[in-house]
Order: sequence, then structure tokens, then C-alpha cells
Amino acid sequence: MADLASLQATVSGRVHGVFFRAFVESKAADLKLTGYVRNLPDGKVEVNAEGERARLEKLAGYLKAGPPAARVARVRLKWGEHRGLFTDFQARY
Repeated sequence: MADLASLQATVSGRVHGVFFRAFVESKAADLKLTGYVRNLPDGKVEVNAEGERARLEKLAGYLKAGPPAARVARVRLKWGEHRGLFTDFQARY
């Protein structure tokens, strides 16, 4: 069985208004992860994802790079156990 995990990430920098949520949603879908991405009122972006740990690690790399218009200053990662909370991955507005 695959090594399943969950990842909670908070991304700061220039991450609002630069298609960051759409970027994360696309990458997560390609990686067959479940969860969500949303903007936070303080200007950060929150990502909660579940799936195979290796795929989550790839997503973490994408979060550190961001889409072309973004300027990622910091990514905080918190790993946890897979809980099966989500059925798909979506950008929340």
C-alpha cells in the first residue's frame, strides 16, 4: 500500500491576485491529490492536501516556486496522517 499522508501548508509573499489558487489546484489535480487551497485574510494562502507522500512532496516543491507572477517568501509545512477527509481537490473562494 502507498505511503499516505496529509500536508497543511501556509504560503506567504506575493500570492494573492497572481492565480496562485488556480496553479495549486491544477498541480494537485495532476498529482491526484485531494483537499483544497484558499486565500487567507492576512494575505497568505492555505493548502490542505492528502494523498501519497511522494506526490505531496512534489506539491510542496510547486508551492515553493509558485506561478510566474507570484513571489513566494515562505512556505510553512505541517505533515500529518492521512484521514480521508476530501473526495477531490478544489480552490475555495
